[in-house]
Amino acid sequence: VQLQASGGGLVQPGGSLGLSCAASGNIFNINNMGWWRQYPGKQREVVASFTRDGSPFYRNSVKGRFTLSGDNVKLTVTLEMNNLEPKDTAVYYCNTYVNDVNYWGQGTLVTVSS
Repeated sequence: VQLQASGGGLVQPGGSLGLSCAASGNIFNINNMGWWRQYPGKQREVVASFTRDGSPFYRNSVKGRFTLSGDNVKLTVTLEMNNLEPKDTAVYYCNTYVNDVNYWGQGTLVTVSS
C-alpha cells in the first residue's frame, strides 16, 4: 500500500488549509484511513480518521473545526482544516491500517503563524 499526501503549508491563525491523501496498491476502501500529526519530540497522535466501519473519528481538539471526507472509488481522504490555531502546527501524516499493517505517507508540515 502506498499513500501519497499533498497539501499543508503556512497559514495565519483563523485560516484554512486542506490535506489530501491518495492510496494505491493492495487496498480496497478507505476504512481505517485518516490523518495523524506529530509535534517535535512527541509521539504521533490521531487527528481524524475513518474507523473500521467507515464512520469518521475526530480528536476532541479539532471537533467543529476539521472535516474529514473520503472517496471509496478514488481511494482518497481529505482533511479540511478551518479556524486553524497555532497549536495545530505540526507535521501531518496520512495513515491506513490494512491486514494488520500500518502504512504511512510522507509527512507534510502545517504551520499556523502570524
